[in-house]
Amino acid sequence: MTPEEIGGMLAQSLEDDRLSRTERQALTETIGELDSLAARQEVLRMAFELARKRLEDPRADLIFEWLEDVVRILGAKHHEPLKTSSQAHFSPGDDCLDAILRLLNQARQTAVICVFTITDDRVSRAILDAHARKVSVRIVTDNEKAEDLGSDIERFEASGIPVRVDRSPFHMHHKFAIVDGRSLLTGSYNWTRGAANDNEENLIVTDDPRLVLPFVETFERLWTRLGHENP
Repeated sequence: MTPEEIGGMLAQSLEDDRLSRTERQALTETIGELDSLAARQEVLRMAFELARKRLEDPRADLIFEWLEDVVRILGAKHHEPLKTSSQAHFSPGDDCLDAILRLLNQARQTAVICVFTITDDRVSRAILDAHARKVSVRIVTDNEKAEDLGSDIERFEASGIPVRVDRSPFHMHHKFAIVDGRSLLTGSYNWTRGAANDNEENLIVTDDPRLVLPFVETFERLWTRLGHENP
């Protein structure tokens, strides 16, 4: 089945905001026939694109239930072992910083960033460069850190990058990014010079879809919730 045909199957299944038993079985069989990680990731991209177009729908909760069903099917075990790559990085030093810059510089289509604080100008330049290359960049961050001295959040917004801020009494404390829907970077490392120069921090970079998919889903949930809470 071609990507266009799978996209049509997804769109049809979303018409009533749910995956019926028949639709779930058909999608499971179709996904089971895909012979590469790239093909499954393309289905995931199409599913999120369909859901994103409907996020303003008052039935958004139902749409996310549909999306969760699709993600579960994509993450199901298949007889062929997944060929994945993962690396660990540590600071102080430039190891974590270089990993972030490599990932952002490799972005071709999308980059979603969910980070507590961003003040390192080297990282900020890479984000702005990705935006200038027409990569679709979106950022989620915390309100207290967005207003800190040295924060680059206003700079991103001024450049036209969509930003959503958690303004709850609690902290949006995640530190992760996903590039092109297939490469995940996550760990304790905040995107600051202090984290690079002084702190004991860590980052993992992986393309394992069993890890990437839950983070993609988490970002989209946060993006939708903060869009409703922060007009």
